Amino acid sequence: MDRRHFLKAAGTLTLGVCLGTPGTAVGAADAAASPAPTADSTVFIPNAFVRIGTDNSVTVISEHVEMGQGVFTGLATLLAEELDADWNDVHVEGAPADVTRYADPAIGMQGTLGSTSIVSAYQPMREAGAMARALLVAAAAQQWQVSPDGITVMNGLISHPLSGRRTRFGALTAAAAKLPLPASVSLKDPAQFKLIGNPWLRREDSHAKTNGSALFTQDLKLPGMLVALAAHPKRFGATVKSFDATAARAIDGVVDVVPFAGGAHYFSGVAVLAKNTWIAQRGRDALTIEWDESQASRPDSAQILARYRMLALSPGKLARSSGEASATSAASATSAASAASAASIDDTTLLESQYEVPYLAHAAMEPMNCLVQLTKSGMSIWNGEQLQTADQASAAALMGITPEQVQITQLYAGGSFGRRANPHSDYLLEAVSIARAAAAQGHRVPIKLVWTRADDMRGGYYRPAFVHRIRALLAPDGSIASWRQRIVGQSVMTGSPLEAAEVKDGIDQSSIEGAGGPYEMRSLRIELTTPEDVAVPVQWWRSCGHSHTAFATECMIDELAAAADVDPYQFRRTLLAQHPRQRAVLDLAAAKAGWTTPLAPGTGGARRGRGLALHQSVGTCVALVAEISVTAGSKLQVDRVVCAVDCGLPINPNVITAQMQGGIGYGLDASLYGAITLTDGVVDQSDFDQYAPLRMHAMPAIDVHIMPSREPPTGVGDQGTPPIAPALVNAIFHATGQRIRTLPIAAQLMASLAAAPAGPAADPATVNPGGT
Repeated sequence: MDRRHFLKAAGTLTLGVCLGTPGTAVGAADAAASPAPTADSTVFIPNAFVRIGTDNSVTVISEHVEMGQGVFTGLATLLAEELDADWNDVHVEGAPADVTRYADPAIGMQGTLGSTSIVSAYQPMREAGAMARALLVAAAAQQWQVSPDGITVMNGLISHPLSGRRTRFGALTAAAAKLPLPASVSLKDPAQFKLIGNPWLRREDSHAKTNGSALFTQDLKLPGMLVALAAHPKRFGATVKSFDATAARAIDGVVDVVPFAGGAHYFSGVAVLAKNTWIAQRGRDALTIEWDESQASRPDSAQILARYRMLALSPGKLARSSGEASATSAASATSAASAASAASIDDTTLLESQYEVPYLAHAAMEPMNCLVQLTKSGMSIWNGEQLQTADQASAAALMGITPEQVQITQLYAGGSFGRRANPHSDYLLEAVSIARAAAAQGHRVPIKLVWTRADDMRGGYYRPAFVHRIRALLAPDGSIASWRQRIVGQSVMTGSPLEAAEVKDGIDQSSIEGAGGPYEMRSLRIELTTPEDVAVPVQWWRSCGHSHTAFATECMIDELAAAADVDPYQFRRTLLAQHPRQRAVLDLAAAKAGWTTPLAPGTGGARRGRGLALHQSVGTCVALVAEISVTAGSKLQVDRVVCAVDCGLPINPNVITAQMQGGIGYGLDASLYGAITLTDGVVDQSDFDQYAPLRMHAMPAIDVHIMPSREPPTGVGDQGTPPIAPALVNAIFHATGQRIRTLPIAAQLMASLAAAPAGPAADPATVNPGGT
């Protein structure tokens, strides 16, 4: 279904522009129970994405959650551009959960995933704005008895220059509501855009987030509400054998202690219900629980990675192949030579390297939380909702009701990076289970589940650990004769709502996406091994598979450039001869970074280096140049990152810049420090003292350069993250001659840099079972 047909099919466009009463607003608690407006003489309904009040307010309805990525601003820009609204009159509300009206065609459900929001909304939101504009113009023409062709609209003001008549939107809502929907609408030529591409447009959510009025789940309070904190087992799959709540019940403010069952890998637990979060946490700490660990899993991350290294020595399932089979066969036949750092075979050079990445937590600033109220007709849920359709279905199944009986109100989310779109609705089902257990004990009141940072860090569902083993043949002319890549790691799509679309013949497409990059290779073969018995809960993490395939691919490309004795920028340019778009982004990053100009010397004897990386994901191409210094004390400082991005037509340049900066910072944090480890089934990390976030003083200067384009827009929420790790380690090689092939960059590795030479050493790719 194309986007135009989707717009018409989205519930026949029945929410839309309703006549508002000046000075009134629907609060978050009311929104879930508010029915969609119906078509009558007092309601203006051109489509499902906007309502206009008699006070001239323009409220855009966002089907996607605002979690800091700027989607409220982006969607409002698209609609307001075609409506010709005054940006000062524009506000945004999160849409209720309703797949009939708000499905994202890119993922086949209502949700916010994979940087698809602007991609999917570009045409529908513009058409929604154009449709509302056409109806307002028709209403004005009817009242003024003039031709619609003589009417202009600018900044929310509708004018007829020949007669001198003018009015604002609010005066026409009742009249416009009575008109039939136009059969079609015309959209602006990009040359006419005033809001799209405007770098001075303020973010729609900036006021609320700076004055404290923005409503996050943690802020929401309903009458009679109780706060719930659940006691979780240390090991996944353990259940409650017995518990003693005497001490917890004795704490003033603790209302009750209830056992619950249901939800993801927590099959049971005990929740403390209290008047506030602090009391609930004290009550939980006072519980005495004996856990049944007979069915618990005991994964050990070190053992998992050791097993992955062994699996990478054997062929996996063929995931993708292209080019000359003879070259691949030649690479296979030379495996015995791989013990050497580089081997010459028939005038080609064979290189083999292994790259490893650990489990990663999402670590959003607002830990998981959810507010649930059971009602006579079903239930109401309030949270920073990222996957409405799946969560509706999961909650309904748990309660034995229909999805339509589950009303979800979308609030702001304090970050997510994929975590709130849990494939098993884990924390949401935990909240529903506790609300059900509380109601059974006579507490039929709103229940707000709150996770602490430790709950969040140890709650499971991490970015999977992966091992990549790459063997490549470098031809004498500097081209890549063969590239064979074996990837070993868990599937995030298996068991998720996207499994049918993303897992084909046992190959999780998200595990291999981005492998090999856009480069010309005479032969390419990607193999995947997906262990099915690793008992660590995993799910998508910012940029999904690109977060590890970019690291392996772009590091290996640099190793090949070094083996060919070719500048890594020029090496990539040659391999991108048939890819002008990617080449242009690479050129822009190199030019803005001054790639051909020597770096200024480091202070105090610090060694300096530049590293380059290029990666494309979800249609957006990003090139990064990282500049680093390694001090005499072997401390790494990331000085500057230059970013070039081609994301098609730039809708909101400031949002794009912010997303590139944020994505780079997030990836830099993971590259330097990020790792979740497990020992005998217990997660070792519990807070930011053990899972260190990037501190402000460590954030480099980031220069973002956006490629001009008239192509349809592509996503920017994830795309800054994948290339930063390889750009960083490639810069470290340039500065020190040390190759890093395992993330994160640990302190002991930094210590080894003190003895490294001042420039690149003769360190071609090596067989690297240990990682560095």
